[in-house]
Amino acid sequence: MLTRRLLIAVTASFAFGGHAPAQDKSIVVASTTSTQDSGLFGHILPMFKAKTGIDVKVVAQGTGQALDTARRGDADVVFVHARPAEEKLVAEGFGVKRYPVMYNDFILVGPKADPAGIKGAKDIVAALRAVKTKGADFISRSDKSGTHQAELNLWKVAGIDIGKDKGPWYKEIGQGMGAALNTASASNAYVLADRGTWLSFKNRGELVISVEGDKRLFNQYGVMLVNPEKHPSVKKDLGQQFIDWLVSAEGQKAIAGYKINGEQLFYPNAGDSGA
Repeated sequence: MLTRRLLIAVTASFAFGGHAPAQDKSIVVASTTSTQDSGLFGHILPMFKAKTGIDVKVVAQGTGQALDTARRGDADVVFVHARPAEEKLVAEGFGVKRYPVMYNDFILVGPKADPAGIKGAKDIVAALRAVKTKGADFISRSDKSGTHQAELNLWKVAGIDIGKDKGPWYKEIGQGMGAALNTASASNAYVLADRGTWLSFKNRGELVISVEGDKRLFNQYGVMLVNPEKHPSVKKDLGQQFIDWLVSAEGQKAIAGYKINGEQLFYPNAGDSGA
């Protein structure tokens, strides 16, 4: 993975020919694997570049890792989905301001055979209790991502201390959403996924949506500029242009326009102050 320091070093290496390199009109965005794996960036970034001439280099990580990348100053912008952790970044002074951008939802995916007997349920908490009670295989990302944090919170709401109560049925892989879905598909296991990545996922095997529609599965995304007062290398103006475009009418339309097989993956809500 290229850090900012390495990116700068690579760029500087081209200067030894005696000519100063042209102004680098690019930014580094630390974001979640779901925005990358779902194909959203592939859809919207060409539009942004056509509008501004700014190239966006995406570092796709779990939300926790993306926020740590921001803390180190190895990104200009962070675009993730774990609001309490995002607000903490701002409170610590590493993020300038949090802007809501869009939302979708989490779903519980599982095998068609449905060993936990939960298919079609609307109560995610009852479903997780059934998974544990029946010892049905469950894949956890265990990567400190926004999805992983949401999963841990749902176990907690279900009254299950997963750290103590997990057994061989609970498999921690420490990888991103695509890898977690692949693992679940290969082993016919349950997994909590964001809908965007699921819709773009091709290797479904015997997996289907087991649980959806519970309001506790709401999944909000936010974007922040890394604080240039903490890290002077942050490209403040270029990064803010990206944020402004995401929350503008044009950017929000671009997000809404991303569909797979006619199904919308993300729903813009930049105007929602409570999001």
